[in-house]
This record gives sequence, structure tokens and C-alpha cells, in this order.
Amino acid sequence: MSNDNFFIAQIGRTIGLWGDLKFHLHTDFPEQFKVGQTYKSDRGELTIADINHKRGTIRFRGYESVDSAKKLTNAKLYANEAQTKENCELDEGQYFWFDVIGCSVKQDDEVLGVVEDIQRMAETDYLAVKTDAVLVEAGLSKQFLLPYIERYILKVDTEEKVVYTKDAKDILEAS
Repeated sequence: MSNDNFFIAQIGRTIGLWGDLKFHLHTDFPEQFKVGQTYKSDRGELTIADINHKRGTIRFRGYESVDSAKKLTNAKLYANEAQTKENCELDEGQYFWFDVIGCSVKQDDEVLGVVEDIQRMAETDYLAVKTDAVLVEAGLSKQFLLPYIERYILKVDTEEKVVYTKDAKDILEAS
């Protein structure tokens, strides 16, 4: 898999007689899974024949028997950036992780570092920030976790690739 594909779901065990499979989401956008949508998987391309979000089950074209569906147990589904942007509706102030990763983190006019990754703990997302070299040389931690909450995040500009923060340096200094 190339880096422009994002892991969005995993297939579980078979259920019933028609090739239904348990479906485990790894995305905040369950609405992107619709009949007729095709996704890459580690078993080739799969097209959704039926999906039941309430029951958490899915069936794929060409795998409508228990025996054929068993071949998909534990398969992982992936979407690329274009597919994700096309199929997922963002609310005001929401961003895709891949748009935030790589942004520089600024407090006032000072660059604190760059977002390397995003981690979810309980209900909160944390920006994993690689601290700017100048600050590391000044004795601060090489990286820090910044909670993605209103208290610290003022604005995200995905065009300019900047996350504007307040009080983030306090977290860095305490790291």
C-alpha cells in the first residue's frame, strides 16, 4: 500500500448465510460506505453490495456466499485522499488528519514545530508535534502532544499549512 491510502475499516467474521461480514470502522465518516462504492483492500478491490450500519454488517459483490465471504475475514479497507474528500462531508472547523499533518504549529509569531501525527485518546485528538530545532537546542523537549481543543487551537489554515495556537508553548515547556 502506498502512503496516499488511509486505513478506514476492517472486515470481521462471516454472519448468516448470504456472505454478510462484521464491519469495524476506523474512520469518523461511516456515511462514506454506500452500496456500489469500491474500495482498495489487501485482497484487491471490493465493491459494496449491501451494508447495514445498525447491525455493523457489510456484503461485497462476488462474495455473496459464506464460503467466498470467509476469504475476506480480517481484510483491511483503504481509501485514498481524493476518494476521502469526495465521500466525506466536513462540518465547519473540521479537517482531515492528512490536511493537518505537516502543518507548522505557531504561537504568536513563533514556530513551535510541525505536526508529525495525530493520536486519539478517549474522545480527544492530540497533535504529535516535532519541536522546532531552535527550541530543541534551547533545551526543550524534541516532541510534545498538543490537545486539539478550543483551549489551545485558535485556527487551522490548511492552505497555508499552519495551526495557530495559544498557550501551546506552556505544554512544550512542561513536556
